[in-house]
Amino acid sequence: MNQPLEKAVVLLSGGLDSATALAIAKDRGYECYVLSFDYGQRSLTELNAARNIAAQVGVAEHRVIRLHLEDFGGSALTDHSIDVPEDVSEDDDEGVPVTYVPARNTVFMSLALGWAEVLGARAIFIGVNAVDYSGYPDCRAEYIQAFETMANLATKAGIEGNRTTIETPLIDLTKAQIIEEGNRLNVDYANTVSCYQADDDGGACGHCDSCILRAKGFADAGVPDPTRYSQK
Repeated sequence: MNQPLEKAVVLLSGGLDSATALAIAKDRGYECYVLSFDYGQRSLTELNAARNIAAQVGVAEHRVIRLHLEDFGGSALTDHSIDVPEDVSEDDDEGVPVTYVPARNTVFMSLALGWAEVLGARAIFIGVNAVDYSGYPDCRAEYIQAFETMANLATKAGIEGNRTTIETPLIDLTKAQIIEEGNRLNVDYANTVSCYQADDDGGACGHCDSCILRAKGFADAGVPDPTRYSQK
């Protein structure tokens, strides 16, 4: 009789990194429960991408949770009065960019932790990256380690010895290395949307920080870029 697969909760935005993290989780043999968020972000086409990706790869369950982070604002992704920066040079040192959404990964992983405890899942996968990561403080290894420590202090599962691990398989990879790994796992990057301000059809602007990092990743990997760009 086959042993049941271990369960994992996987955070999926619909972008390149999270799609690769999901592919890695499945490749490692996990039964994947996928969690996406409609948090008032500027572009909702990434959620359509997340639904397509989850359906294509086959997951145990995919849930989309509605949050209202736009009620707080404070980010170009949730506040339309703040412009998304375009054509920013790698040499520009602006500190934490205005596309950072305050406490977003903490909120997302807290909800993932709750679902994981209900499911009996001992792993949470998130596609954060500390190399080509746009300067977000909640994409660093130190942050992930601190959250994992907190998770095992704050849950019934944790204090009973059933530790939860926060899996960050992309943390030390460049964007090119992420794309190479995804290619190995047959990730269809044409289904992903990374742009901060994609149009209603999923067309990318080609000028925001996320678009620039993505395009550079494909170029550095020597892989054809399947990104669809807006005709506007």
